[in-house]
Amino acid sequence: MSKRTIAFTYRTMRTLKLQVQLSVDGYIAGPNGEMDWLVWNWDDALKAYVGALTEPVDTILLGRKLAEGFIPAWDAYLNSPEPVDGAQKMVETPKVVFTKTITESPWENVAVANGELVAEITALKQQTGGDLIAYGGGTFVSSLIEAGLIDEYHLFVNPVALGQGMPIFKSLAQQQPLTLVKATAFACGIVVLHYTLRT
Repeated sequence: MSKRTIAFTYRTMRTLKLQVQLSVDGYIAGPNGEMDWLVWNWDDALKAYVGALTEPVDTILLGRKLAEGFIPAWDAYLNSPEPVDGAQKMVETPKVVFTKTITESPWENVAVANGELVAEITALKQQTGGDLIAYGGGTFVSSLIEAGLIDEYHLFVNPVALGQGMPIFKSLAQQQPLTLVKATAFACGIVVLHYTLRT
């Protein structure tokens, strides 16, 4: 394969981003799934960051457990008297739900993937299109991280320590070196850490 062909192949691979909120000690939920510690008084700058992050995304990846709450919640946000920022993007963007328990999607604009995770994600990355973005569930996100499938991490670190809870890095069999692209602090106390996977 020529150098020119290699460069072209690299440019056409889709990027898989992870956007996740977590505590300063690395948990995405409390020990019983508690989410009441999350900071939601986002200022315009943080909303703009999320808008820029999701603008090139044309496919959302979800685990089944999260999808069951995520999809109806965003539908409700869009159809509320005062729609939540970003609701139209979240509702209208096609989604893929990864699951072993259902074979047909009960939701509109949502495909179901039942195959082996690495093969399914690799196939999606090789398709033409915009960026992919994944949202937790802990089990799903941990599997993506463990397999080295995440290209960009966008870690929304909330100003709270939980002491115990649901981690997303516990399943790593070996270290995964990351490169810090940018760290951005926002008025609400959230710091967004943007890393790329160092290969």
